[in-house]
Amino acid sequence: MAQTGGAESQPAQSAPTETTPAPAKKPTTKQIQKALGIKADGIFGPKTKRALKNYQRRNDLKVTGRADTATLTSLGLLGQPQASAPLEFTPIPAEAKAILDQIAQCESGGNTTIESRDGRYFGKYQFSQETWEAMGGTGSPAEADEATQDQLAYKLYQERGTAPWPSCSAQLNLEDA
Repeated sequence: MAQTGGAESQPAQSAPTETTPAPAKKPTTKQIQKALGIKADGIFGPKTKRALKNYQRRNDLKVTGRADTATLTSLGLLGQPQASAPLEFTPIPAEAKAILDQIAQCESGGNTTIESRDGRYFGKYQFSQETWEAMGGTGSPAEADEATQDQLAYKLYQERGTAPWPSCSAQLNLEDA
């Protein structure tokens, strides 16, 4: 877990209400790992980050250790439209939004592009890559727009309440819904 908890979960289904076309699907962590020639375990951890940095150095790219657009394009993982399932956007009730806003402030200060010090949690709600993908996210949570991060955090909240953010839930004295 990240210092403040991070978002962990198992896959779940939620009821769709409105569908918006999703942009071209970003590669999965496993696809990135295969392109880098490392073990494809689907976990964006220190080994993957190190391999990305090495690749970026060798290819004269900005060295970030993140799967940014320039790196993915250089790896041949972006540039061609890919089939993508639409992301389901559900209106977030005011009560849930207020709770999620508090969690985001505690987890990341509301910063949508932040990464935890250990490189395991990303974005406004400090999603693990596994949880992000289980909720329907693609690419890195820290590279997703704020509306997408909010939607997937709400989906996770509907499924598990505040449990995926144990430290912040305790700090904020939030009841586990």
